[in-house]
Amino acid sequence: MRRNWAARLRQGTIEGLAAVTLENERLRVTVLPGKGGDVVEFLHKPTDTDLVWLTPRGLRDPREHLQGAPDDVAPFIDHYEGGWQDVFPNGGAPSEYRGARLAQHGEVAGLPWECAVVADSPEEVAVRLSVRTRRLPYRMEKVVRLRSGTAALEIEARATNESGLPLHAMWGQHIVYGLPFLRPGGRIRLPDGVTVIPHETPIAPGGRRVKAGGPWRWPVVPADGGGEVDLSVVPERGQPSDIVYLTGFDEGWYEITGAVGFRVEWDATLLPYLWMWQELGATTGYPWWGQAYTVGLEPFAGMPTDGLAAAVDNGTAMELGPYETKVLKMRAEVVA
Repeated sequence: MRRNWAARLRQGTIEGLAAVTLENERLRVTVLPGKGGDVVEFLHKPTDTDLVWLTPRGLRDPREHLQGAPDDVAPFIDHYEGGWQDVFPNGGAPSEYRGARLAQHGEVAGLPWECAVVADSPEEVAVRLSVRTRRLPYRMEKVVRLRSGTAALEIEARATNESGLPLHAMWGQHIVYGLPFLRPGGRIRLPDGVTVIPHETPIAPGGRRVKAGGPWRWPVVPADGGGEVDLSVVPERGQPSDIVYLTGFDEGWYEITGAVGFRVEWDATLLPYLWMWQELGATTGYPWWGQAYTVGLEPFAGMPTDGLAAAVDNGTAMELGPYETKVLKMRAEVVA
């Protein structure tokens, strides 16, 4: 018998894609096993605030690109609905690793994941999602859990090298925020001692160029042309696109305030970088067309956004030995 109280779980489809919703008295979280295990809803029920950003284009089935000529360049962005994705084993731009061509943010975000219910009681609900990559010999698995009475989603994820060879990967949590949660003037808090590594080039033509050569202490970064940019304040709409990388975390956590407060915790020994990306409406060409107002705060293993091969070259890529499994624990909580 289905429950409509305490912790509960529903399975169904959204736009033809397998979906599962975990809900309790305070949260409703919807995950898409049919598309990368994406989190497409993180609704704080007392304030009716959804924390994840959804693109104006909405949800599209990533399998549709297989009906024509396969696109190895941009399947992620062409089918990007916003929300929260696992990025693995390539982060950022298309890249080639040991003969395997990897698309932008490929591979797992575009694949269907298997889903199994592992807990379904009034006290807690949880599902296990799993997938194997197609071009590299990896298996990924994550258990997503919601306990009664809490406003926190708990995740335990595993990445396993199923080969007898040592391999590299970039593993990231592509978490982005937007309306109705994200608001100009909101604040971003990080642990003391975190430093900022600027990206060498702007994200889009005409974007603000952050001076290379850091790191600088959080939260202020010198910018070309003088003056300072305070990265701890959510910018106004219309500011240029940008990305920086934050590192030096003794503890992996950040808090961002908007309509409510939100805290994300993760294992910074495994994901030592936090990519901070903003697209605030200044990009008037592909893919945003001036429609986006979003900030991403994305824990990552490896940098920059130039792809896996670049992270291997600069020594920031994750290394997995033969048959090794890496385990990542995360917690995402509304702190209103």
